[in-house]
Amino acid sequence: MADRPAQNNNSSDEIDLGQLFQMIGKGFHKIWIAFLRLFLFLKKYALILVGLIILGLAAGYGLNQIIDKKLKIEVIVKPNLESKNYLYNVVDEIENNLRSGDTVFFKTIGADVSNLTEFKISIEPLDDQKKVETDFEYLELLEKFQSNEEFSEVIKSEFLNKSTLSHKITFLFKDSSKGKVFAEKIMDYINSNDYFNELTIISNQNAFERIKKNEIFIEQIDGLISAYSKNMIDKAEQKTDGQIVMNSEERMDVTGLFALKNRLIQDIEEKRLELKEQKEPVNVVNFGKPQQVKKAFFGKSIVVIPLILTILFFGILMLIEINKRAISLKQ
Repeated sequence: MADRPAQNNNSSDEIDLGQLFQMIGKGFHKIWIAFLRLFLFLKKYALILVGLIILGLAAGYGLNQIIDKKLKIEVIVKPNLESKNYLYNVVDEIENNLRSGDTVFFKTIGADVSNLTEFKISIEPLDDQKKVETDFEYLELLEKFQSNEEFSEVIKSEFLNKSTLSHKITFLFKDSSKGKVFAEKIMDYINSNDYFNELTIISNQNAFERIKKNEIFIEQIDGLISAYSKNMIDKAEQKTDGQIVMNSEERMDVTGLFALKNRLIQDIEEKRLELKEQKEPVNVVNFGKPQQVKKAFFGKSIVVIPLILTILFFGILMLIEINKRAISLKQ
């Protein structure tokens, strides 16, 4: 009696496995039947499909030859003296004037107004804004936990360097010669802002004067060190604590003088670089050459037209089949 439940369980398990294999077999059979039907369908309409694809390829190739290809110039810029907002606003202003066909505006900047609709302008940041914001937060956090003056200066310098992003201005056009001239006129207009030009002049003057003063300080430090060296040879005394004694009343920290001199030299290098970079409100890092705009794969006529013709063909066949079934239901 005890063996009967075990036998029943084994037989039920065998039945369940058998049903499972039957279901899997039926599933593969249905897939195979669907594949055969698809093969027969394609075989039946193969000539029509091939003809539509060839026709679409020919039409797409013809359109690519007829339609004018768009060109672009990419200008990499770096705004100076907090002129980033101005840069984006002035680019939006120019784009709006292009859309509205404001010939008066473009005549005032010396640009060609014969085909304004052919031109487009846009701007975007080159750096990852989220990454830069994360770096800012990290640097601010480090600065809070550091009281060392030199470390704070490094943090400040790194923060300022990362906060000045490069941006890309893209000019779209059809005529290569006109597009280059147009882009140059626009860049001249962007850098013609009186307010930022005055700031640039003042900033450069301050940097130049800072360089001159630093050079004078360096000469004075060199003079002090030279006098100390001469005095040391003749009559200077040296204390065991590292302080150099010129006489009984005066002391000179030579190590501090050398550190100060190095800081002044570093400041001169930074100011010279600043003078080089801040010649204009918006510094042009690279003015690119005209290049053809690359379209996405599905943006090309030679791909889109055959695809559209094929979809239309299948749509027509579907409508015919639906119509047949509707008629059979009525009967």
